[in-house]
Amino acid sequence: MNILIAYDGSGCAESAIDDLDRAGLQEKGSAHVISVAEVWLPPPDSIDNPVEKAPVYIEEIVRHHRAKGERVLAEASIHVKHAEARVRTALPGWTVTSSATYGSPAWEILAAADELSSDLIVVGSQGQSGLSRFLLGSISQKVLTEAHCSVRVARGKNLADSVSGAARIILGFDGSKGATAAVDAVAARDWPESTEVRLVTATELVTPIAITRFVPPVVRMVEEVNLAEQHWVEQLADTAVTKLRGSGLEASLRVRAGNPKQILVEEAEAWGADCIFVGANAYGSRLERVLLGTTSAAVAARAYCSVEAVRVRVPAPPVSNGKSASAP
Repeated sequence: MNILIAYDGSGCAESAIDDLDRAGLQEKGSAHVISVAEVWLPPPDSIDNPVEKAPVYIEEIVRHHRAKGERVLAEASIHVKHAEARVRTALPGWTVTSSATYGSPAWEILAAADELSSDLIVVGSQGQSGLSRFLLGSISQKVLTEAHCSVRVARGKNLADSVSGAARIILGFDGSKGATAAVDAVAARDWPESTEVRLVTATELVTPIAITRFVPPVVRMVEEVNLAEQHWVEQLADTAVTKLRGSGLEASLRVRAGNPKQILVEEAEAWGADCIFVGANAYGSRLERVLLGTTSAAVAARAYCSVEAVRVRVPAPPVSNGKSASAP
């Protein structure tokens, strides 16, 4: 497995590293830690250009901005080395590297993930300016929405269950390809013994319009549609439960009526879950599934625990940002 860990020195970034040992990661893999200085660095030849000599005051402004940017980049380089050391401790059998760069953080994270063909991006729920767990950071939101691979929005450990070592996982299941990918991702991980997985199916029931609410044939037809959909999802969920149990996990199914954006968060909080897994394009309309299902984004913003939106990686178009993913 190949993961990319975004680090900015914030408390949420530290929690994301703490969360690695609750992610079911295998004993061996590759991890790259990236820190992005959100600054603009003028090109080196922008000052001493013999062809187009700028006025002295312009040269001073450029020098000032470049010196300031280089200081911020140097700080990012120090931060990322600290994070690399922490990741080495958290993942002792892994190959761990790091880099510091500059630019738009979300853009650089996405570009690095594509360049490194990452299977998973790990980000904190908030950056340095985070205000509330109910407001997903703009960088995390953009990465979650536009990444070509799975994204884990990490919020640290569930300390209540840390003693036993076993994890509790909520897995949103709606029968879609995204939900199936989430099942496959959980089944492929290396979880502690007695880890429990609860598949949660939230069914939004069809209801007759007011004028037909008291017409028996219409009511019966609506009830039949709801029962047929629930039966279909339960059959698919039974197959998923069997697969998870075959991987040594304690798996069960829970069906609730309601909006999945709310149900998944409620179930995770009531059960004390460590993480919610959901297909990145699950629970959405056909149009929504082209990019990111609205449920995935809503759950990631509202959940008190970590949330992993699972995507099957697709090759990304070549991107050139003028910088490599290596440290300066």
